[in-house]
Amino acid sequence: MSCTKEKTNYLEETSREIPEVFDFQEASSMLVDRYRISIEALNGTFYTGYNELRVRITDTQTGETINPDSIQFIPISKIADGVVTSCPHLFQLQKSTQNAYWEGYSIFIDEQLPNPTWKLYVNLVVGQQNYTATSDITTKEQLNKNLNKTLFRGNDSLDYMIALVSPRNPQVGTNPIIAGIFKRITTTHLAEFVPLSPSYYQYVAVNDHTLELDPRMPEPSMGNHSSPNNVNLSQRNDGFYEGVVNYTMTGNWTLNFILKDARNTIVKGNAVSTAFTPGVQGVKGELHIDILF
Repeated sequence: MSCTKEKTNYLEETSREIPEVFDFQEASSMLVDRYRISIEALNGTFYTGYNELRVRITDTQTGETINPDSIQFIPISKIADGVVTSCPHLFQLQKSTQNAYWEGYSIFIDEQLPNPTWKLYVNLVVGQQNYTATSDITTKEQLNKNLNKTLFRGNDSLDYMIALVSPRNPQVGTNPIIAGIFKRITTTHLAEFVPLSPSYYQYVAVNDHTLELDPRMPEPSMGNHSSPNNVNLSQRNDGFYEGVVNYTMTGNWTLNFILKDARNTIVKGNAVSTAFTPGVQGVKGELHIDILF
């Protein structure tokens, strides 16, 4: 089998500059009473798709970093006059193992919004006292296709999202692959903001499902070939799903998925042809995510 990059648009697509991941930097800050809230993201930027977040709290009177009793977090976007919505996120932030900061995430879905701007709501509990602050933010397009996502309507008529979390920079060979799978628990947007009420805004993690994986290179020069030693994604203790994907070479790949519930019923997805078809564009499954590295 001969796979030549010259017959694909690989070089053209990789000419787009993808930001390197350097470190967590402050992306937003807010002040409430004596407390300064710093929200950090990779490269100090909020991107569409998955964002790992770190939150640090400083007492402005003493200059010391403090550990509040708890921190709650909700991203809100206005989609019309008085109508708001949210996105998958971790409402109750978790303290890091070093206790140096609090951890969370947000998966922004700006393509569904006419004016993609967001307001972050953060609530601190310090000594049984609540302190709530807000910050307006904007997001940038995620150029790293290894962090793509897909939104879809399941066969159960519910709305779902699959968002890739890792690997950010895959290598040729086997890679652990991590994804978040969520479903929307509200069917309509709210006509007003209900402060810090996760039941109104939250996408919930889909539990006890399986995400079957069939990665393929669908371009004609690649013949829609797959790879061995892939492992379907199953749920971890933290709610995310993990498996193994084997990229046998760099280039354009399609991750074809079949999402099944705990009863082995297909929520979305279908099997794709396993035939090697050089010169013919490979057919993608109804549930898939395209990546490039």
